[in-house]
Amino acid sequence: MATRRDFGSWLSGPNVPTGETRDRDGLGLPASGPGSRAGLGRRVVALCVDWAAASAISYAFFDYGSLATLGVFAAMNFVLVATVGATLGHALLRLQVRRLGVRGPHIVGFGRGALRAALVCLVIPAVVWDADGRGLHDKAAGTVIVRR
Repeated sequence: MATRRDFGSWLSGPNVPTGETRDRDGLGLPASGPGSRAGLGRRVVALCVDWAAASAISYAFFDYGSLATLGVFAAMNFVLVATVGATLGHALLRLQVRRLGVRGPHIVGFGRGALRAALVCLVIPAVVWDADGRGLHDKAAGTVIVRR
């Protein structure tokens, strides 16, 4: 006679990888909606908005052909992410940088903000990401970009 145990593998639903549930991803974030990981498209558009803002400030106050644009971009990224958790581009696209695995306020802080900004400016860590969709700059800083 067949028992429920014999059929348990298909009665219990689809297999979910260890550490994940249907409503959570591998990082413990919601699978969709507010608080879920932001998609690549939105992150790239936010980056372009931030670079355009840095270019405009650089053009207005410095020699446009210099490294001033990169400096302005780094300063904006550092100060805004460290204090409010979002750059101008993130805010426009309803994204937020949060510390991973921290309950309560998700303030990134100056140390993590400085590390993250420096690595974003190096470009390579920002364009290399893992299976979770986090860039090396976010992994090093212990942060993740989520939807608001």
